[in-house]
Amino acid sequence: MAELERKLEEMKTLANENNVDFSDAIALLEGNITNLRKEIFENLTRWQRVQLSRHPDRPYTLDYIELICDEFIELHGDRQVRDDPAIIGGLANVGGQSFMLIGQQKGRNTKQRQHRNFGMPNPEGYRKALRLMKLAEKFNKPIVTLIDTPGAFPGMEAEERGQGEAIARNLKEMFMLKVPVICIVIGEGASGGALGIAIGDRVLMLENTWYSVISPENCSAILWRSWDFKEQAAEAMKITAKDMTNYKLVDGIIPEPLGGAHLDHKWMADELKKVILENIAELSSIEEQDRIDQRIEKFCSMGVVVEA
Repeated sequence: MAELERKLEEMKTLANENNVDFSDAIALLEGNITNLRKEIFENLTRWQRVQLSRHPDRPYTLDYIELICDEFIELHGDRQVRDDPAIIGGLANVGGQSFMLIGQQKGRNTKQRQHRNFGMPNPEGYRKALRLMKLAEKFNKPIVTLIDTPGAFPGMEAEERGQGEAIARNLKEMFMLKVPVICIVIGEGASGGALGIAIGDRVLMLENTWYSVISPENCSAILWRSWDFKEQAAEAMKITAKDMTNYKLVDGIIPEPLGGAHLDHKWMADELKKVILENIAELSSIEEQDRIDQRIEKFCSMGVVVEA
Protein backbone atom coordinates (compact mmCIF):
# COMPACT_ATOMS: atom_id res chain seq x y z
CA MET A 1 0.00 0.00 0.00
CA ALA A 2 2.90 2.35 0.80
CA GLU A 3 4.36 1.69 -2.64
CA LEU A 4 1.02 2.48 -4.33
CA GLU A 5 0.68 5.70 -2.31
CA ARG A 6 4.21 6.71 -3.34
CA LYS A 7 3.37 6.12 -6.99
CA LEU A 8 0.17 8.14 -6.60
CA GLU A 9 2.06 11.12 -5.20
CA GLU A 10 4.63 10.88 -8.02
CA MET A 11 1.87 10.79 -10.60
CA LYS A 12 0.11 13.82 -9.12
CA THR A 13 3.39 15.75 -8.97
CA LEU A 14 4.22 14.84 -12.56
CA ALA A 15 0.76 15.91 -13.74
CA ASN A 16 1.05 19.29 -11.98
CA GLU A 17 4.60 20.02 -13.13
CA ASN A 18 3.98 19.11 -16.78
CA ASN A 19 0.32 20.15 -16.99
CA VAL A 20 -0.63 16.67 -18.22
CA ASP A 21 -4.04 15.07 -17.63
CA PHE A 22 -3.50 11.83 -15.69
CA SER A 23 -6.95 11.94 -14.08
CA ASP A 24 -8.02 8.47 -15.28
CA ALA A 25 -4.79 6.81 -14.12
CA ILE A 26 -4.93 8.69 -10.81
CA ALA A 27 -8.55 7.65 -10.22
CA LEU A 28 -7.69 4.01 -10.98
CA LEU A 29 -4.73 4.08 -8.60
CA GLU A 30 -6.79 5.73 -5.86
CA GLY A 31 -9.41 3.02 -6.28
CA ASN A 32 -6.77 0.30 -5.96
CA ILE A 33 -5.40 1.92 -2.81
CA THR A 34 -8.88 2.18 -1.27
CA ASN A 35 -9.67 -1.45 -2.06
CA LEU A 36 -6.35 -2.64 -0.66
CA ARG A 37 -6.75 -0.54 2.48
CA LYS A 38 -10.26 -1.92 2.98
CA GLU A 39 -9.02 -5.50 2.57
CA ILE A 40 -6.18 -4.93 5.04
CA PHE A 41 -8.18 -3.18 7.75
CA GLU A 42 -11.11 -5.59 7.61
CA ASN A 43 -8.75 -8.44 8.48
CA LEU A 44 -6.58 -6.93 11.20
CA THR A 45 -5.49 -9.19 14.03
CA ARG A 46 -6.38 -8.27 17.60
CA TRP A 47 -2.79 -7.23 18.29
CA GLN A 48 -2.81 -4.96 15.23
CA ARG A 49 -5.93 -3.23 16.55
CA VAL A 50 -4.16 -2.75 19.88
CA GLN A 51 -1.34 -1.05 17.99
CA LEU A 52 -3.82 1.15 16.11
CA SER A 53 -5.41 2.21 19.40
CA ARG A 54 -1.98 3.50 20.47
CA HIS A 55 -1.17 5.36 17.25
CA PRO A 56 0.56 8.63 18.24
CA ASP A 57 -1.58 10.66 15.83
CA ARG A 58 -4.86 9.26 17.13
CA PRO A 59 -7.27 11.94 18.45
CA TYR A 60 -7.25 12.31 22.24
CA THR A 61 -9.83 13.84 24.57
CA LEU A 62 -8.60 17.40 24.02
CA ASP A 63 -8.82 16.93 20.25
CA TYR A 64 -12.45 15.85 20.50
CA ILE A 65 -13.22 18.74 22.85
CA GLU A 66 -11.82 21.19 20.31
CA LEU A 67 -13.65 19.62 17.38
CA ILE A 68 -17.12 18.88 18.80
CA CYS A 69 -17.70 21.42 21.58
CA ASP A 70 -19.23 24.82 20.85
CA GLU A 71 -18.08 25.80 24.32
CA PHE A 72 -16.04 24.06 27.03
CA ILE A 73 -15.28 25.27 30.55
CA GLU A 74 -12.64 23.12 32.22
CA LEU A 75 -12.98 22.51 35.96
CA HIS A 76 -9.99 21.59 38.11
CA GLY A 77 -9.06 19.81 41.30
CA ASP A 78 -10.48 17.20 43.66
CA ARG A 79 -10.71 19.62 46.63
CA GLN A 80 -8.39 17.31 48.61
CA VAL A 81 -4.92 16.98 47.06
CA ARG A 82 -4.43 18.68 43.68
CA ASP A 83 -5.52 18.75 40.07
CA ASP A 84 -4.65 15.66 38.04
CA PRO A 85 -3.78 16.56 34.41
CA ALA A 86 -4.32 12.92 33.34
CA ILE A 87 -8.08 13.50 33.63
CA ILE A 88 -9.78 16.48 32.00
CA GLY A 89 -13.30 17.51 32.91
CA GLY A 90 -15.68 20.37 32.48
CA LEU A 91 -19.00 21.68 31.22
CA ALA A 92 -19.45 21.28 27.48
CA ASN A 93 -21.99 22.57 25.00
CA VAL A 94 -22.51 20.57 21.82
CA GLY A 95 -25.24 21.43 19.35
CA GLY A 96 -27.22 23.29 22.01
CA GLN A 97 -27.02 20.37 24.44
CA SER A 98 -25.02 20.91 27.63
CA PHE A 99 -23.39 18.08 29.57
CA MET A 100 -20.42 17.22 31.75
CA LEU A 101 -17.52 15.89 29.68
CA ILE A 102 -14.78 13.91 31.43
CA GLY A 103 -11.89 12.17 29.71
CA GLN A 104 -8.42 10.75 30.13
CA GLN A 105 -5.67 12.62 28.30
CA LYS A 106 -2.32 11.39 26.99
CA GLY A 107 0.37 13.61 25.49
CA ARG A 108 1.77 14.16 21.99
CA ASN A 109 5.40 14.76 22.94
CA THR A 110 7.71 13.90 25.82
CA LYS A 111 6.92 17.05 27.80
CA GLN A 112 3.16 16.61 27.42
CA ARG A 113 3.35 12.92 28.27
CA GLN A 114 5.20 13.65 31.48
CA HIS A 115 2.70 16.38 32.36
CA ARG A 116 -0.27 14.08 31.68
CA ASN A 117 1.51 11.11 33.30
CA PHE A 118 1.03 9.14 30.06
CA GLY A 119 -2.73 9.16 30.63
CA MET A 120 -2.44 7.23 33.91
CA PRO A 121 -4.61 8.96 36.55
CA ASN A 122 -3.75 9.26 40.23
CA PRO A 123 -6.43 8.92 42.96
CA GLU A 124 -7.07 12.67 42.84
CA GLY A 125 -7.95 12.28 39.15
CA TYR A 126 -10.71 9.81 39.92
CA ARG A 127 -11.89 11.94 42.85
CA LYS A 128 -11.98 14.98 40.56
CA ALA A 129 -14.02 12.97 38.04
CA LEU A 130 -16.48 11.93 40.76
CA ARG A 131 -16.76 15.51 42.02
CA LEU A 132 -17.68 16.67 38.52
CA MET A 133 -20.18 13.83 38.10
CA LYS A 134 -21.89 14.83 41.35
CA LEU A 135 -21.93 18.44 40.14
CA ALA A 136 -23.57 17.32 36.90
CA GLU A 137 -26.14 15.35 38.88
CA LYS A 138 -26.92 18.39 41.04
CA PHE A 139 -27.67 20.52 37.97
CA ASN A 140 -29.30 17.67 36.00
CA LYS A 141 -26.68 17.53 33.23
CA PRO A 142 -25.93 14.29 31.33
CA ILE A 143 -22.41 12.89 31.68
CA VAL A 144 -20.10 11.77 28.87
CA THR A 145 -16.76 10.09 29.61
CA LEU A 146 -13.98 9.39 27.11
CA ILE A 147 -11.71 6.50 28.08
CA ASP A 148 -8.10 6.23 26.91
CA THR A 149 -5.61 4.95 29.46
CA PRO A 150 -2.98 2.21 29.80
CA GLY A 151 -4.18 1.90 33.41
CA ALA A 152 -4.35 3.78 36.69
CA PHE A 153 -0.97 5.01 37.91
CA PRO A 154 0.64 2.16 39.92
CA GLY A 155 3.20 4.26 41.82
CA MET A 156 3.74 4.08 45.57
CA GLU A 157 2.44 7.62 46.11
CA ALA A 158 -0.80 6.75 44.32
CA GLU A 159 -1.28 3.72 46.56
CA GLU A 160 -0.54 5.83 49.64
CA ARG A 161 -3.31 8.24 48.64
CA GLY A 162 -5.82 5.42 48.12
CA GLN A 163 -5.84 4.48 44.44
CA GLY A 164 -7.97 1.36 44.94
CA GLU A 165 -10.47 3.13 47.18
CA ALA A 166 -10.85 6.03 44.75
CA ILE A 167 -11.65 3.72 41.82
CA ALA A 168 -13.98 1.54 43.93
CA ARG A 169 -15.90 4.59 45.13
CA ASN A 170 -16.33 5.78 41.55
CA LEU A 171 -17.77 2.39 40.56
CA LYS A 172 -20.28 2.49 43.41
CA GLU A 173 -21.32 6.09 42.88
CA MET A 174 -21.63 5.86 39.09
CA PHE A 175 -24.16 3.06 39.40
CA MET A 176 -26.46 5.41 41.32
CA LEU A 177 -26.10 8.61 39.28
CA LYS A 178 -29.54 10.03 38.47
CA VAL A 179 -28.53 11.55 35.14
CA PRO A 180 -27.78 9.77 31.82
CA VAL A 181 -24.21 8.49 31.58
CA ILE A 182 -22.48 7.66 28.28
CA CYS A 183 -19.00 6.09 28.31
CA ILE A 184 -16.89 5.79 25.16
CA VAL A 185 -13.54 4.00 24.77
CA ILE A 186 -11.58 6.17 22.31
CA GLY A 187 -8.21 4.40 22.61
CA GLU A 188 -6.92 2.06 25.29
CA GLY A 189 -9.26 0.77 27.98
CA ALA A 190 -7.02 -0.94 30.49
CA SER A 191 -8.10 -2.42 33.79
CA GLY A 192 -9.61 -0.47 36.68
CA GLY A 193 -7.96 2.65 35.33
CA ALA A 194 -10.55 2.63 32.54
CA LEU A 195 -13.41 1.20 34.58
CA GLY A 196 -13.12 4.03 37.12
CA ILE A 197 -14.99 6.33 34.69
CA ALA A 198 -16.76 3.67 32.61
CA ILE A 199 -19.96 2.71 34.46
CA GLY A 200 -22.70 4.05 32.23
CA ASP A 201 -26.10 3.55 30.66
CA ARG A 202 -24.32 3.24 27.31
CA VAL A 203 -20.77 1.92 27.03
CA LEU A 204 -19.44 2.23 23.48
CA MET A 205 -16.11 1.57 21.77
CA LEU A 206 -14.48 3.05 18.72
CA GLU A 207 -13.75 0.41 16.08
CA ASN A 208 -10.00 0.16 16.64
CA THR A 209 -9.84 0.20 20.43
CA TRP A 210 -9.42 -2.42 23.15
CA TYR A 211 -10.91 -2.94 26.61
CA SER A 212 -9.59 -5.48 29.09
CA VAL A 213 -8.55 -6.19 32.65
CA ILE A 214 -4.90 -6.27 31.54
CA SER A 215 -2.81 -5.34 28.52
CA PRO A 216 -1.54 -8.09 26.16
CA GLU A 217 2.07 -7.33 27.15
CA ASN A 218 1.40 -7.74 30.87
CA CYS A 219 -0.70 -10.85 30.28
CA SER A 220 2.20 -12.31 28.29
CA ALA A 221 4.63 -11.38 31.07
CA ILE A 222 2.51 -13.20 33.65
CA LEU A 223 1.70 -16.35 31.66
CA TRP A 224 4.91 -16.75 29.65
CA ARG A 225 7.27 -14.58 31.75
CA SER A 226 8.10 -12.67 28.60
CA TRP A 227 6.56 -9.94 26.42
CA ASP A 228 7.35 -12.00 23.31
CA PHE A 229 3.92 -13.67 23.37
CA LYS A 230 1.83 -10.49 23.43
CA GLU A 231 0.23 -11.30 20.07
CA GLN A 232 -0.94 -14.71 21.28
CA ALA A 233 -2.16 -13.10 24.49
CA ALA A 234 -4.21 -10.53 22.56
CA GLU A 235 -5.86 -13.29 20.50
CA ALA A 236 -6.65 -15.37 23.58
CA MET A 237 -7.98 -12.44 25.61
CA LYS A 238 -10.44 -11.28 22.89
CA ILE A 239 -10.20 -7.59 23.74
CA THR A 240 -11.40 -5.77 20.60
CA ALA A 241 -14.61 -3.82 20.17
CA LYS A 242 -16.15 -6.68 18.18
CA ASP A 243 -15.26 -9.17 20.92
CA MET A 244 -16.66 -6.94 23.66
CA THR A 245 -19.92 -6.47 21.75
CA ASN A 246 -20.28 -10.21 21.14
CA TYR A 247 -19.87 -10.87 24.86
CA LYS A 248 -22.36 -8.07 25.67
CA LEU A 249 -19.75 -6.21 27.72
CA VAL A 250 -20.29 -3.03 25.70
CA ASP A 251 -23.39 -1.72 23.94
CA GLY A 252 -22.03 -0.91 20.51
CA ILE A 253 -19.22 0.01 18.14
CA ILE A 254 -18.60 3.44 16.64
CA PRO A 255 -17.07 3.08 13.16
CA GLU A 256 -13.78 4.79 12.31
CA PRO A 257 -12.64 6.16 8.94
CA LEU A 258 -10.94 3.57 6.75
CA GLY A 259 -7.42 3.12 8.10
CA GLY A 260 -8.14 4.43 11.59
CA ALA A 261 -9.25 7.55 13.46
CA HIS A 262 -5.78 9.10 13.16
CA LEU A 263 -6.28 9.60 9.40
CA ASP A 264 -9.29 11.92 9.72
CA HIS A 265 -9.85 13.63 13.07
CA LYS A 266 -12.73 15.75 11.76
CA TRP A 267 -14.68 12.77 10.39
CA MET A 268 -14.18 10.87 13.64
CA ALA A 269 -15.24 13.84 15.76
CA ASP A 270 -18.40 14.35 13.69
CA GLU A 271 -19.31 10.68 14.12
CA LEU A 272 -18.66 10.86 17.87
CA LYS A 273 -20.77 14.02 18.17
CA LYS A 274 -23.67 12.37 16.36
CA VAL A 275 -23.52 9.27 18.58
CA ILE A 276 -23.35 11.34 21.78
CA LEU A 277 -26.36 13.50 20.89
CA GLU A 278 -28.43 10.51 19.75
CA ASN A 279 -27.75 8.58 22.95
CA ILE A 280 -28.37 11.56 25.23
CA ALA A 281 -31.74 12.12 23.56
CA GLU A 282 -32.65 8.45 23.91
CA LEU A 283 -31.57 8.12 27.55
CA SER A 284 -33.21 11.41 28.59
CA SER A 285 -36.59 9.98 27.61
CA ILE A 286 -36.28 7.16 30.17
CA GLU A 287 -37.52 7.65 33.73
CA GLU A 288 -34.76 8.28 36.24
CA GLN A 289 -35.27 5.18 38.40
CA ASP A 290 -35.81 2.95 35.37
CA ARG A 291 -32.52 4.18 33.94
CA ILE A 292 -30.66 3.40 37.18
CA ASP A 293 -32.28 -0.05 37.40
CA GLN A 294 -31.33 -0.85 33.80
CA ARG A 295 -27.75 0.31 34.42
CA ILE A 296 -27.38 -1.93 37.46
CA GLU A 297 -29.01 -4.90 35.71
CA LYS A 298 -26.73 -4.54 32.69
CA PHE A 299 -23.54 -4.79 34.73
CA CYS A 300 -24.85 -7.44 37.10
CA SER A 301 -25.71 -9.73 34.18
CA MET A 302 -22.17 -9.62 32.76
CA GLY A 303 -20.30 -12.90 33.00
CA VAL A 304 -23.23 -14.76 34.52
CA VAL A 305 -23.58 -18.37 33.37
CA VAL A 306 -27.01 -19.97 33.62
CA GLU A 307 -26.98 -23.76 33.60
CA ALA A 308 -30.00 -25.58 32.18
